[in-house]
Amino acid sequence: MTACCGEKTVFRSLDFEVRLLPATCKMPTEWSNGLCGCLSDIPLCLTTYCAPCYTFGKTAEAVGDDCLMCGIITFVPLVNLWFATQIRGKIREQKGIDGSFVSDLLLNCCCPLCTLVQDAQEVGVKAPFGNSMARS
Repeated sequence: MTACCGEKTVFRSLDFEVRLLPATCKMPTEWSNGLCGCLSDIPLCLTTYCAPCYTFGKTAEAVGDDCLMCGIITFVPLVNLWFATQIRGKIREQKGIDGSFVSDLLLNCCCPLCTLVQDAQEVGVKAPFGNSMARS
């Protein structure tokens, strides 16, 4: 096993070893919800299905882009794919999630609504209605 970010081995035995990581070392993380995890937030899922422009605009706003502009871009073919891929890349960069531009583009082409919901859940976007609905 190779050392990363200047980590130091403090204990080693035949079965395991203990390593200390410096505070500046960022380990890659995963998405907090899976690609098909949109049903964990039914109001957001319904909002995205009926009005993807709302979800896309709010997600873009959460990463520092203009909500209205990105909401309108949702209706422009091909340009919407480019912007959705850029927004997903910003989310990955902010959260330290592994991935690439190509994988983001393929996900936006093949599963656009699921990808949009996953992005929105990652940055904490809520639906404009039904936030008090609890799943049992």
